[in-house]
Amino acid sequence: MRTLLLSAVAGTLVAMSGSAWADTLVSADRDLNMRAGPGARYPIVGVLAAGETAVLDGCLQGSKWCAVGNAGSRAWVNSDYVTSEFAGRRVVLTERPMDSGVTVIETPGVVSDDDMLTGSIVQDDDVDAPVPPLEVRSYVRTNAVEPIYIEDEIRTGTTLPDTVMLREVPGYDYRYAYVNGEPVIVSPSSRHIVYVGD
Repeated sequence: MRTLLLSAVAGTLVAMSGSAWADTLVSADRDLNMRAGPGARYPIVGVLAAGETAVLDGCLQGSKWCAVGNAGSRAWVNSDYVTSEFAGRRVVLTERPMDSGVTVIETPGVVSDDDMLTGSIVQDDDVDAPVPPLEVRSYVRTNAVEPIYIEDEIRTGTTLPDTVMLREVPGYDYRYAYVNGEPVIVSPSSRHIVYVGD
């Protein structure tokens, strides 16, 4: 079940005073998963629908992960997939100007995918699979395909249904797809997801 917006975030937007609208608004360029923390390994807590707006709370320093809502009801999105207006023009949030005034969020104890050694490709502890080579991960990121949406949580170890068409990675024994808007690397023999990345 996909929700249009995390209810707590929606409540925050409705309850805002006129002065708060001066805050930075972001909008999704596609249906975008909102997560409980700054990374693909955190659970999905809602979906920011394509064209839907939300108030930007801030972004982690040196990370693509940004929060919408407020500290009490925060959801995290990947800044590659939201846009905002800076200096009179609409830009992808990741490419915002240095002097944009976006708040830097300091969240002690929270590790974003960008801080992990493997970048945004993460592996669950219960899946004993080798790390796909950098060439495979790069190929998957640069050869995006139309996403398929399914009800199941997308995480390593999940078996993809036969209805999800898997694409070849030339020269490697891996397949990939974009599921629920996220790139996934798959073992072709078992159809198990071995890595998930945003």
